[in-house]
Amino acid sequence: MWVSDTEFETTGESACPTRRPSRPDAGTESPAPVFTPDQRDRLRSHLLRDAADDPRISAAAITGSAAADREDRWSDIDLAFGLADGADLPKVLDDWTARMYDRHRAVHHCDVRSGAWLYRVFLLADTLQVDLAFVPAAEFRALAPTFRLVFGVANEPRHAPPPVPADLIGLGWLYALHARSAIARGRLWQAEYMISGVRDHALALAAIRHGLPAAHARGIHGLPDGVAAPFEESLVRALDIAELSRAFRAAISGLLGEIEQVDQALAERLQATLRSLSDA
Repeated sequence: MWVSDTEFETTGESACPTRRPSRPDAGTESPAPVFTPDQRDRLRSHLLRDAADDPRISAAAITGSAAADREDRWSDIDLAFGLADGADLPKVLDDWTARMYDRHRAVHHCDVRSGAWLYRVFLLADTLQVDLAFVPAAEFRALAPTFRLVFGVANEPRHAPPPVPADLIGLGWLYALHARSAIARGRLWQAEYMISGVRDHALALAAIRHGLPAAHARGIHGLPDGVAAPFEESLVRALDIAELSRAFRAAISGLLGEIEQVDQALAERLQATLRSLSDA
């Protein structure tokens, strides 16, 4: 997800509520320097200590890249909290949200729901992203290999499966249909968006084929050059009909190539129809 290092797929609902900073000057301070890895580590340790001191939180884990020792300069903070029986989730959220604004200079936050989990994602003034995931203790478990228990008890892991190739194929041709109509209607920005959608779903198919993460382009950098390079031709370089049509043809070719890797018979069945979309 745009929630870069969390272990969940963003299939749930999202919302970005507005919260007025409790400190009068919180939104008017001079720009802060970009966070450092040391500052990130100290903040994560501080949040984990606060969680251990909160009787409403029965378990905590580090998730994302830090759990797999893959952090880099730009990694965010990902923490998962199991709520003790009887804990009032709205009250817990309110208290932790106030803590993030009052103590750690949050400037905004968004919510993402996925099953029983609620992910509250904070943007701090120094551009650090902090993802705090809350779930009842009965559902507290690893959803991906990137899960390191810090305290408490976790239930048996239940790793989320990768996207189904057939679903990605269907979304690929759906974006292609809308790319064709957007070009025909002269809706240049919409056409660019739809062409990018065709390419993105084709690259997700390629990522799955190579055993790489497919969501949010996380694994695309790991694709072999011979797989990823042809998709460069599907990048839209200018907002005019001729250029959009050229990029669209390249995106269709890339999509058909990846469909063929999954199901050759399906690729043969779709070929004439999909080619006709970009030739219209």
